[in-house]
Amino acid sequence: MNTYRKVFKRLLYGRMFLYIGSAFIKAISSTYQIKIAHPEIELNILKRGHVPIYASWHQRFFPGITFFATRRPISIMISQSRDGELIAKIAHLFGWHAVRGSSSRGGIKALHEIREMARQGYSVGHIVDGPRGPFGIVKPGLVKIAQYSGMPILPTIISSERKWMASSWDRFMIPKPFSRIIIRFGDEIYVPKKVKHSDFEEKRLSIERALKELYNETDDTWTHPEKCNRLFEN
Repeated sequence: MNTYRKVFKRLLYGRMFLYIGSAFIKAISSTYQIKIAHPEIELNILKRGHVPIYASWHQRFFPGITFFATRRPISIMISQSRDGELIAKIAHLFGWHAVRGSSSRGGIKALHEIREMARQGYSVGHIVDGPRGPFGIVKPGLVKIAQYSGMPILPTIISSERKWMASSWDRFMIPKPFSRIIIRFGDEIYVPKKVKHSDFEEKRLSIERALKELYNETDDTWTHPEKCNRLFEN
């Protein structure tokens, strides 16, 4: 009987956390004032009939949970770990299609599914250094998804004017209520289907450099009030 009670409590608390967490994300996200910098980059990809891979750091993903759910249909690769199971459920509540797999487990199957979903018009949200880092290092999975699916990588940085920073490995960012937020896109990056090992690594490093540069440039916007105000007035 005690075993059944433990299982019931685990299920109950897990479900409560799931819905309370989702309600918190929806409530705080509804207060954000979001502006896209260089929206034409994304629009040009869509006009060509392509679907992008929105590539971003784990640290900056929180505001994207609700915002990029508006880019439906959209999918995201989530590990097959126990933590990944909870994240997949939250993603589902926001309209994301979770593809379960990672470089260490279920990766090939997940790549097949991502490619098939791209053919159906699904875009992809991808955390380039998740789920455990190290921060600022683009893992090979992003390049493999782009290579295998033929989808363009769209470097994406989300920057908040006011935020909380967690004491996690990446100092995870949660924008404060009513904060202004900039979503900035970099130039799209295509990966050829056939790439030599040395070229593969150079492509990975070039994406990493592009994201870091975009990260610094976007955060620097807040130090120029006039430039920032013009962006939010348009």
